Amino acid sequence: MGSHALGINASGGAPAYNAQQFRQSVSALTTPGASGLQAIPGARPGTGLAVSVAGSTITVTPGSAVVQGASSTVQGPYLAALDANWTQALTAADGTNPRIDLVYLRVRDTDADGSGQRDCIPVYVAGTPAASPTAPTIPAGTTGIVLATISVPKSGAGSPTVSTAARQITVASGGILPTPTAPANPYVGQYWDDGTQLRRWNGTVWETYGPVPQWQNWTPSWTGLSNLGSSISKGRVWKHGTRVEMIALLNWGTGGSLGTNSIGVSLPYPVASFTDALGWQGEGKFRESVSGLWHPMHCNIEAGATVCQVNAIRGSDMGLVSPGSQGYNWGATTALMRAHIVYESAS
Repeated sequence: MGSHALGINASGGAPAYNAQQFRQSVSALTTPGASGLQAIPGARPGTGLAVSVAGSTITVTPGSAVVQGASSTVQGPYLAALDANWTQALTAADGTNPRIDLVYLRVRDTDADGSGQRDCIPVYVAGTPAASPTAPTIPAGTTGIVLATISVPKSGAGSPTVSTAARQITVASGGILPTPTAPANPYVGQYWDDGTQLRRWNGTVWETYGPVPQWQNWTPSWTGLSNLGSSISKGRVWKHGTRVEMIALLNWGTGGSLGTNSIGVSLPYPVASFTDALGWQGEGKFRESVSGLWHPMHCNIEAGATVCQVNAIRGSDMGLVSPGSQGYNWGATTALMRAHIVYESAS
């Protein structure tokens, strides 16, 4: 009991360190566990301590792990290692039912657990055959981490398969923990990779830091045109958080005109709504044929709106009007209308 620090030279036999004090000091380098001297246990990420089954032989490859002592909250974590392949014979399959076996890494330390042993070794536990079998668990009070489970079909029904779904993984303090299950007792600023997203604990919830999104295809709907006929509508959209960037294209396919109505294009995501008169502006272009000149257009989305309004720019005073009022006409099937805008989505 008491405080200590590793790395102080001894004088007259003091200070002296026992194994538990060493483990307690090492805990400073591990991902914090349930209490101040405990760590999140698990194998080191990567290929170490891999479990496989070939025929009737189970093999665990060399690797290292952090194994949290289970006898007390001040026992500290053990830095465990296996430096050669460990093998064990698989128990023969049952003739009637399948079963699930367990492979775990066990540490015994008689000074802490009274086991009478001082060792670290993989342990194989055959499960109980059943129509719907469950895997054995590490006995209560035993210092150990799960490496894998092995599904053993009934005799003649196939080969055993290894699963690492229950495998425990850990990293050094400050490292990103790769596990499908949220870490228990997280600290503010801790990062966790759930296999799809990167997350950060802000003290209340796990915030998501996903991969940078990619542009996606999207088909917008157009309103206000007098005739759409066989026109082709295409679009691309990119969303990151609540920031949405969209490009909409309309390729005219048959006759008709733009008309004089207000033209709108649907939105891929609902728009954020504000009490203030906020909105977003973008740009667009229109051409009547493949050889025609591009006419400038203006796009705008009001807060809480359901469509993006597409307007022509009147040359005389830069006012905004419907493209049909400006005299733009659909020509051949090469007539195009484009709209590009960035806005804030509701979620």
